[in-house]
Formats: sequence, C-alpha cells, structure tokens
Amino acid sequence: MAIKNRKQYRRSRIKMRIRKVISGTADRPRMSVFRSNKRIYVQLIDDQAGTTLASAFSAIDGEKMSKIENSKAVGKAIAEKAKEAGIENVIFDRNGYLYHGRVKALAEAAREAGLKF
Repeated sequence: MAIKNRKQYRRSRIKMRIRKVISGTADRPRMSVFRSNKRIYVQLIDDQAGTTLASAFSAIDGEKMSKIENSKAVGKAIAEKAKEAGIENVIFDRNGYLYHGRVKALAEAAREAGLKF
C-alpha cells in the first residue's frame, strides 16, 4: 500500500489496529465509516460472509446543508435501513478517523434513531 503522507500513514496504522480486534457477523455487523472531503459513507458489513448488508451516503446535491447536517442525515438513514433488515446491534468502526466532528455526528444520529453500539 503506497502511503502518500504522514496523515494517511497514521490513519492506516490506526485502521489496522482497530480491524485486527473487531469484525462483524450477520447478527451484529460492523458499521464502517468513510469520509471524503465532500461526502460521508457508511456500510453495515458481515465480515464472516464478506457481504455488505446495508449502506448509505450523503448524496444530497440539491439542498444546501453543512457537512455535519449531512452526516446526521446519513446516520438516520443507515439506522432506518438497518431496522428494515432486522438489525439492532452493530459494532462501530470509525476506520482510523478520530471520533470527532462528522464521524461523531453520524454515530450519535444513528444511536438516536435506534441503533445500539
């Protein structure tokens, strides 16, 4: 894996450290978060089967919302999709990002909408 700079290297090390401890199952999938500069993506992953059970991302281009508001909307959306799939409990994988800002907003919105982690 080619790491471009120190920040990416730090995140990749944290990501590897987290991933060797946690893994998702069909009963309790891993909720993996990825954030880019414009959008935020979240997936519910069953690591044993290697499948994605549900996913959501911030694709609201028409509305003017802040990144934090988009993250909250994505958190609510993934909680609704999880309930439709019959999932209540998940394992939160922050994917090497700090639990702050957009990642924290997404997690808290998902908790408020009914996901337990």
